[in-house]
Amino acid sequence: MLRNPLYAAAGAILLWASLATLGALTKNLPPFFVVGVSLCIGSLLALPRIREWKVPVKTLAVGLYGLFGYHFLLFFAFRHAPAMEANLLNYLWPLLIVLLAPLIVPDTQLMRRHIIGGLLGFVGAGLIVSGGRLAFDAASGFGYGLALAAAIVWSTYSLLTKRLPPFPTGAVGGFCLLSGLLALACHALFEPATQPTTGQWLSLIGLGVGPMGGAFFLWDRAMKGGDPRQIGALSYTTPMLSTLLLVASGEGRLTPLTGVAIGLILGGALLGTVDRRLLKSLSRRTV
Repeated sequence: MLRNPLYAAAGAILLWASLATLGALTKNLPPFFVVGVSLCIGSLLALPRIREWKVPVKTLAVGLYGLFGYHFLLFFAFRHAPAMEANLLNYLWPLLIVLLAPLIVPDTQLMRRHIIGGLLGFVGAGLIVSGGRLAFDAASGFGYGLALAAAIVWSTYSLLTKRLPPFPTGAVGGFCLLSGLLALACHALFEPATQPTTGQWLSLIGLGVGPMGGAFFLWDRAMKGGDPRQIGALSYTTPMLSTLLLVASGEGRLTPLTGVAIGLILGGALLGTVDRRLLKSLSRRTV
C-alpha cells in the first residue's frame, strides 16, 4: 500500500502517460469500442474485491458520472472540434481541481503558489499539446464546449470522492465495468462493428491494466487521502511524461519549445506541491 497519497497520484500519472503510446496502437479501432473494452478489462483488476462493488446509489452515480461521463464528452468533443484544441481544453482539469477544491472540499484554502503553479502547468501543457500552434474556430464551439465539460466532469468527480460517504477503492472496479458496458453500448449505437487484430487485443489489455484501469484505482486512493491542490499541480506532468514516452518509442520528437514547456510544468508542479513549511525553511536559509 502506498502511504503517501502523492505516490499514488504519481503512479496514476505515470500510467496515464502511457495512454498516447498504447492508444497509437489502437488508433484504427472505434474510440468507444477501445474505451469500453479497456474499462471492462480494468474492472477485472478488482475482481478479487467484488464484494466492495456494492455501494450506495449516490456513490455509484458519481462513479459513472466521472468515468463514463468524462470519456463520453471527450470523445464527442473530438468529433466536433479539432483534436489539438479540444485536448488543450481537456487539460484544464488539473487547474480546475486546484481552483474548485475550496468550493467542494471542506477546510481547503487556495494559496497564491497553488494558483501560480496551476497556471504555469497549464501554459506548459498547452505548449506541449499545441506545439505553439492553435487555431480556435467559432464553428467548432460546440466541440470546445464538450471538451471543457469533460474537464469539469473529471475535476469535480475527483473532488467529490472526498465528499462522499467513505467507500473502498475496490468499488472503482464496479465503476469501470458499468462505464465500460455503457461505452460498448455507445459503440453499438454510433460506430461500425470492428474486429481487432491480435496485436490490437494485446494493446487493449495493456490499456485496461494501465491507463484505463489501474490508474483509476491509484487516483481514487490519491484523491481520498491527499491534498487536491498539490495533486492538481502534479497532474500537469501527464502530457510532459506522455511526450517523453512518445519520443522514447520513436513516435515523437523533442523541440526547443518542448524544453520550455517541460520547464514550466516542472516549475508549476514544484511550486504547487512543495510543503509550505519547507518553502519557509528554504527562504530562511537563503536570507
